[in-house]
Amino acid sequence: MRHQLIEQLTGVQSSKRNYYTELKKTVMKMQKKNLQLEIINDMMKSLNVEMPMDEMLKNILDKLKTMYEFDSISLSICQGETLVLTNFYPNEHDAMNHQLHDRSIYGRALDSGKMLYHTFEEETETISASGQSLKSMLVFPLYSKGTVIGVLGIGSKGIIEYDKSDGSFLQQLSDHFSVCLENARLYNEVLNAKKEWEDTFSAVTDLIFVLNLKGEILKVNASAKDYLQLKDAEETGRNIRRFLNHNEIEALMEDCLQKKKAALQEIRRADGQIFETTISPVLNEKKQMYGLILYLRNVSAKRKMEAQLVQSGKLAAIGELAAGVAHELNNPLTAILGNSQLLLRTANKDEPSYRLLTDIVNCGKRSKSIIQNLLTFSRQDEYFFEECSLNEVIDQYLSLIVYQIEKQNVRVEVVKQSPLPKINGNQKQIGQIMINLLLNAKDALENRSEKNKKVTISTASCLVKGKEWICLSVTDNGIGISDKQIQEIFHPFITTKKEGKGTGLGLSVSLGIAQAHGGTIEVKSEMGRGSTFTLFLPAIMDE
Repeated sequence: MRHQLIEQLTGVQSSKRNYYTELKKTVMKMQKKNLQLEIINDMMKSLNVEMPMDEMLKNILDKLKTMYEFDSISLSICQGETLVLTNFYPNEHDAMNHQLHDRSIYGRALDSGKMLYHTFEEETETISASGQSLKSMLVFPLYSKGTVIGVLGIGSKGIIEYDKSDGSFLQQLSDHFSVCLENARLYNEVLNAKKEWEDTFSAVTDLIFVLNLKGEILKVNASAKDYLQLKDAEETGRNIRRFLNHNEIEALMEDCLQKKKAALQEIRRADGQIFETTISPVLNEKKQMYGLILYLRNVSAKRKMEAQLVQSGKLAAIGELAAGVAHELNNPLTAILGNSQLLLRTANKDEPSYRLLTDIVNCGKRSKSIIQNLLTFSRQDEYFFEECSLNEVIDQYLSLIVYQIEKQNVRVEVVKQSPLPKINGNQKQIGQIMINLLLNAKDALENRSEKNKKVTISTASCLVKGKEWICLSVTDNGIGISDKQIQEIFHPFITTKKEGKGTGLGLSVSLGIAQAHGGTIEVKSEMGRGSTFTLFLPAIMDE
């Protein structure tokens, strides 16, 4: 009975000693197999897609050393048609990106697609590349979806002894490593795609918000973060209604939620900025909406430019009409002025006709001044530029009008910067700007009390964006100008004065002259406290 049992257990006719010997061998094989399975299991658990490749190879080699006398492990990757040694552990020398020859052990394993065993009789490419004095090596091709993507090499400073089961185990280990390698590659592809998307998202200069269906911010790009001055902690969770016009954004979101289509509308923020706003639905595979994309493009400058183009078209038409009217009136006005002045010379001052002729001459001169303004407005006048000073303009032209201002009990104060850089311009035209501004200041003071009426003329130089400008300012403490009127005062034929007091061309003509000189006119005003008009002209740059 015992002999039968021994035969059943061993499969051979043997003694008791042979029985235990064979049993021990079977147990050792099972232990080795279990250890191999543990190595594969531990390796798969320890490896992750974010682990550096050198660390991954070190973990594999440390596991294998518990069973085999291995001293090194290397990884070679196919880059196009070239096999490149990318990692070698332990790496005594820099073996990164070492191109391998097709006839090397790595190249032959790649071509054959099978495991190869090789012993080194003398120093070869592999030894010099790794800095290791290896005597033998096992090389395994790495497969991904049926294609060889690289080669895994395991080297020893001695002669590697292995049997068929060891070869199968190591090949199985290589196959699992191929899976980890492919997972890492796919993970990096996803990571790179995510980074590219985030870089693109942040690089867009327009404002982009990712919202949930309640309007709460999930994500913003850099432009939106900067514009709204959001801190990192404030980027998410806040409702978009806090930053945009509540009613307008509410209507836009409601339209998008109901129709499940993009909704477009222009929204004006409280700071006056105009945004072309688009809300688009985010749908899943079942066409169910689970989010919103809010896209805002700042079109404030565009709308301003469009308004300026419309205004330019109007001005061009008005200018052409004004030029025609001015030329048509010049001829009869010349005759009226000339004849009335001739009659005035021979008239007796005591006769009633003398006063009538005087009125005709004065009205003719006023009409001539209006026509001159019309011609200047329509750019029909030609004038020459030369080097001049705004201080000299004040000295020359203030005397022409100061009496008329002071006659209304207005105190005139002059504050000049000295020395003042020169400008390139026409002194007569700049003088006309100053006179227009002073006359406007005088008119603004008409309804003020007799006390403390004051006009200040000042010059100064200033730097704006690295460019030097010369400024001439006229400040009054008159009635001021409303915000609505400030938007229109430079338009032709627009005036804040009483009927019959102004033509509405003074500021328009003055602005045109300033722009012809490469400058501009700015105004600051407060109702009941007065106004300041400032002429900016570019200074002559020193060569």
